[in-house]
Amino acid sequence: METINESIVDWKEYDREQTAFRRKELSNAVNASDLGCSLYELPSGMRSWPYHYHTANEEAIYVLAGDGKLKTEDGLEPLTAGDYATFPADERGGHRVVNDGDEPLRYLAMSTMNEPDVTVYPEMNKFGVYVGSPPGGRDERSLEGYYRIDDETEYWDE
Repeated sequence: METINESIVDWKEYDREQTAFRRKELSNAVNASDLGCSLYELPSGMRSWPYHYHTANEEAIYVLAGDGKLKTEDGLEPLTAGDYATFPADERGGHRVVNDGDEPLRYLAMSTMNEPDVTVYPEMNKFGVYVGSPPGGRDERSLEGYYRIDDETEYWDE
């Protein structure tokens, strides 16, 4: 068993227009391989990863502090401290966290760490493929990439 206090894990910063947040990869800090867990801090007015769902990995979030919205296939749902939400490994699990509150939104994001996985981004019309290490994993991958959903080819095409 390994333990670590989140205060000694470094923040990684992500910033791409309206997608901006900080993340502490807690599972990687203790070399966990089958369960992912990260601490996120989402500033006011920002959004997390683009709306997506996984085909092989369940995810969940637990809100520690702040208020915001959870975008799902049904629209925007309120999020507040103490809320726990789960996302199954199919299109019903589509989600994105949005901070429309005045304070930072802090939450834990947890996931299974199965591979291979295909992550679908319906609003971006693309998908990602991960073989050898799951999304969020740090091992070398034998195959990975992002592809447009409409870039279909026939089986026998070269």
